[in-house]
Amino acid sequence: MRSEELDRFAVLVRDRLRLREGRESPGRRLAGALSDLAESGALAPGGRLPSERDLARIVGLSRGTVAAALTTLCEEGLFERRHGSGTYVRETAQNGRPGFAGLMRAGAVLADLSTSVVPDPSHLILPALEVAELLRTPSGHGYDPMGEPRLRSLLGGQVLITGGAQQAIDLAARVLLRPGDRVLVEDPTYGGALTVFERAGARAVPVTMTDARAVREAIDRHRPEVVYVVGVNNPTGAVHDLAHVAELARAEGIVVVEDRTLAELVFEGGAPAPLAEAHPHGTVTVGSLSKVLWGGLRVGWVRAPESLLARLAEAKQDSDLATSAVSQRLAAELLEHNPVAPWREELARRRDHLAAELRAALPEWSWEPPRGGLSLWVRLPGTDTDRFAVRTRRYGVAVAPGSLFSADGRHRDRVRLSFALPPELLDQAVAGLADAWRDRT
Repeated sequence: MRSEELDRFAVLVRDRLRLREGRESPGRRLAGALSDLAESGALAPGGRLPSERDLARIVGLSRGTVAAALTTLCEEGLFERRHGSGTYVRETAQNGRPGFAGLMRAGAVLADLSTSVVPDPSHLILPALEVAELLRTPSGHGYDPMGEPRLRSLLGGQVLITGGAQQAIDLAARVLLRPGDRVLVEDPTYGGALTVFERAGARAVPVTMTDARAVREAIDRHRPEVVYVVGVNNPTGAVHDLAHVAELARAEGIVVVEDRTLAELVFEGGAPAPLAEAHPHGTVTVGSLSKVLWGGLRVGWVRAPESLLARLAEAKQDSDLATSAVSQRLAAELLEHNPVAPWREELARRRDHLAAELRAALPEWSWEPPRGGLSLWVRLPGTDTDRFAVRTRRYGVAVAPGSLFSADGRHRDRVRLSFALPPELLDQAVAGLADAWRDRT
């Protein structure tokens, strides 16, 4: 490795080691730091690491500790040793933000607890439909830029239909953010949004949204362009009234993007009022049907003041012209035939089932019972869950490590476990997790 490449690598790995300082043994810190760099794309697939001697010098550890860390990473599949050549990042390592998009590529797993969506459409009441009805649109050609009128009416009128909530967040970022801008986010928060903000060149700044003073101080210090709030927190399932955030943003002329994709899945009490009520001229509200109907529909929406909605619609036309008319027509039919309450009640049963199975099989694990959402936010004591998530796949279970939900890589002792699967699959998942836990080193 040339000297300038070695210098660049030294900066990267030391920065990652600082983020993990004080939480792990030196060897685990090094393994985690190198794993972060590979999964984030900072180390390109196929790229060669420095020699063990150079790496030991850079990080100030013994060669034995370095060799042990590299051996662990090779066993976990992120790196590979080539005889007589050195250690390389495997070609299958992911680029982009550490693995969030990879949650949708579960691979050969028996139970996927990593994705927080409706796992299948089996709970739906299916209306009798003729294909001709699905193909009938006001325009005839199906390119209705704002969306199918009937669906828009069901969702409250002044909305733009999108290809899921992820596209809605992406459109908001494209319209509102420029490279170098700041976005205040919760910690933890939805990892897909963090990916969008990173791609826009913005910096996500974590803040405790329930603490009005902390939000005030963060606004004064960072002067953000946007505050991103998740109405029912993903991944924790916590439900809080954050009207004070909207009021502070309104006073400073800051746009709020409120993600309400889980707002209808609150089990105890109701969801807080939309933040648009407190900040009507500066709130973009995002919603989706993937949590209440089926993820495969890929239908979401965004609601905003008229002038801002027009800019979002223009950005969407630049992106894909229009959302699938067939998906929208089907979504409208399903919405009219499927109230949310039965699915919410079934989710509460599945939540309680998974919680009981975990308490019995893995008593060391802990979590706060979620008031809403689709997941448990579980603490695994003394464990790097980035690495544990690799291990669970060997036992047929996919989980989402906590670092995916943090702007600065925190929560490495947490995993998000979806409880949306049927009970029999949740049972298989817990058995696999227990085996993986016993097998940790």
